[in-house]
Amino acid sequence: MTISMYQASVPRLANILGNLSNILDKAQAHVDARKLDVSTLMNYRLFPDMLPFAKQVQIACDKSRSVVARLAGLDVPVYDDHEKTLAELKVRIAKTIAFIQSVSPAQIDGTEDKEVVLKVAGKETHYKGMQLLLGHSLPNVYFHITTAYNILRHNGVGIGKRDYLGNP
Repeated sequence: MTISMYQASVPRLANILGNLSNILDKAQAHVDARKLDVSTLMNYRLFPDMLPFAKQVQIACDKSRSVVARLAGLDVPVYDDHEKTLAELKVRIAKTIAFIQSVSPAQIDGTEDKEVVLKVAGKETHYKGMQLLLGHSLPNVYFHITTAYNILRHNGVGIGKRDYLGNP
């Protein structure tokens, strides 16, 4: 049995991004209950050379949009990185989910061997569709969402594994 490129991408990305959005609800409740400055959380880093929380969420959305668009042969929608609040990050996530779910299975299925060229760290990198999805994009999305999750946990937000996994 084979799995389609669509099934390996859009539903999985929409699910994990939806879980991230739900986690942001818990983060907002945490900020509100403790009367915290949300900018502290938005700019928090696990280590000085790591990107801050807001950027982790932005990149997870960017990678999700990018892989779906590239596989479907569409222009990658560009969003400005201007979010200063958890609510604004939730809007970005919602826009990302809406975009990826607007792409049909017919636009993505059969792209396993499609040539895709990306600039990675300033270097032109060649991928086949399957390699881009499974070897580059999905790991990147999960890395950045996991890092965002860890930043929230480190800051005392009451979330756990079930919040991360949601209802797969």
